[in-house]
Amino acid sequence: MMTTIAYLGPAGTYSEMAALRYLQLSHPDLEHDPSRMCPYPTIPQAINAAEKGNVEIAVVPVENSIQGGVTMTLDSLWQSEALQIQQAIVLPIAHALITRAEKLEDIRTVYSHPQGLAQCQQWLDQHLPNVQQIATDSTTDGLHTVAEDLTAAAIASQRAAELYNLPILQFPINDQPDNCTRFLVLGHKPSTQGTHTSLAFSLNRNIPGALVKPLLVFADRHINLSRIESRPTKRSLGEYIFFLDIEVSSQESNFHEALQELKTVTENLKILGSYAIHNC
Repeated sequence: MMTTIAYLGPAGTYSEMAALRYLQLSHPDLEHDPSRMCPYPTIPQAINAAEKGNVEIAVVPVENSIQGGVTMTLDSLWQSEALQIQQAIVLPIAHALITRAEKLEDIRTVYSHPQGLAQCQQWLDQHLPNVQQIATDSTTDGLHTVAEDLTAAAIASQRAAELYNLPILQFPINDQPDNCTRFLVLGHKPSTQGTHTSLAFSLNRNIPGALVKPLLVFADRHINLSRIESRPTKRSLGEYIFFLDIEVSSQESNFHEALQELKTVTENLKILGSYAIHNC
């Protein structure tokens, strides 16, 4: 099967940059083949394309160092029946203010993905306190407006400015210099090796100590949790799905022991994949 990759598009997004990095790491012979890249307008659509086999791989953001988990990715992972995490890619995020305006005072609207706006909120409050902030499906969606409107700006990557031939007025503008996003590489084939494993579970009942029991399964075996996050089950208020990252491969014996015990103290349990993390 030809290696095709779904990502949150259009071209120039950070998701595309992560997808290109995946190609560089795993398929360097395909790195410069644009026919492999398949942009989708939303994260769930990109994941669904991989789920249905329309593409081989989906590369999607799952966590930002400033704004935390990407809820659309987490919800889609829980609903997926077939996809496994094959790799994780950590990408530095440096936002640029892209505009044809000659100075900040001329800007009336700023477009970006909600994550982009949130990651630059302090900068926007200080330098553009009166502009209208307009959320878009991706960081590059507002660039067509920027190309036509001298009072519009967008928050996106330097690569996006180059692709759309638009000037950068300020760079970088993200509030934290160490801003980074972790992306997941999702596919049907599970990884056979890795340093981390992700899983998710729901609980039988919302009672005192219900979450402690699953966590003790790992603590008793000295398995470190590097991340835990909750999402509503959407069945009833106060019911949650818990997403965990643990620092152990699914191939290790103590993981299999933990898994068997974990099944006795959870309602639904999903192993999302065992994988290596690549820091770019």
